[in-house]
Amino acid sequence: MAQALRVVSRIAAVAGLAASLSACLGYEGVVNRGAVLDSRSTGQIKPGMPAQQVMATLGTPSTTSTVGGDAWYYVSQRIERQFAFMPQNITDQRVYAVYFDKSKKVQRVADYGMEDGKPIDFITRTTPTAGPEYHLLQGMLSKVSNLF
Repeated sequence: MAQALRVVSRIAAVAGLAASLSACLGYEGVVNRGAVLDSRSTGQIKPGMPAQQVMATLGTPSTTSTVGGDAWYYVSQRIERQFAFMPQNITDQRVYAVYFDKSKKVQRVADYGMEDGKPIDFITRTTPTAGPEYHLLQGMLSKVSNLF
């Protein structure tokens, strides 16, 4: 009876271990986010092309800008991690920019990569900034200390 109980407990332990590890099966470790464009589509964008044709070729942009001219930005990011519960590493980040003139025709295009800027954290929607980070309590204490 005791030996049968040990065998059953070992089988249950192995089944539990297998069930917990089965969640890792099928995980590729690579996640692509945003507007992942292929080189064939981006190669079709030429100066002088109307904005409607750009949208038909590339789709809706991730974001647009009207500061200093009109531009459409297609943002994508590739992250890799060994297991789903491990920290992620940003391996590629691209911003494909299409700049338009006043008549909404393509003026120029640019393809920016990680070497051109800082990685963006899509989860918290924050961008790292230079300088110290001040917290609410630090701000309040500095105001009080300035009074004396």
